[in-house]
Amino acid sequence: MKLVTAIFKPSRLDAVIDALSEAGATGLTVTEVRGYGRQQGKTEVYRGAEYEVRLLPKVRVEVACSDDAADRFADAIIAAANTGTIGDGKIFIHTVDSIIRIRTGERDEQAVTG
Repeated sequence: MKLVTAIFKPSRLDAVIDALSEAGATGLTVTEVRGYGRQQGKTEVYRGAEYEVRLLPKVRVEVACSDDAADRFADAIIAAANTGTIGDGKIFIHTVDSIIRIRTGERDEQAVTG
């Protein structure tokens, strides 16, 4: 089992959700987060005053899946979230020891499929 975690620009969220659905994801979790990478934040002007925004708004999407679906989901996220500019984000693929559906007690692959 794998957990695919992607952090990317909020403007790409709808496209990523659509791409994951088409790739076969049956569920996902979305969290609004803030952070920075190489760009180290940015400078903005508000009412004539310049100020530095160190933590930029991002979106984190997590999808639990079988081992063979992880690369397919990562490819779908890359295709949907890529704008070709700095700050497009990152994808992390983690190994998960076990997943349990609370309602039914189903475990692992049965817990994340329809």
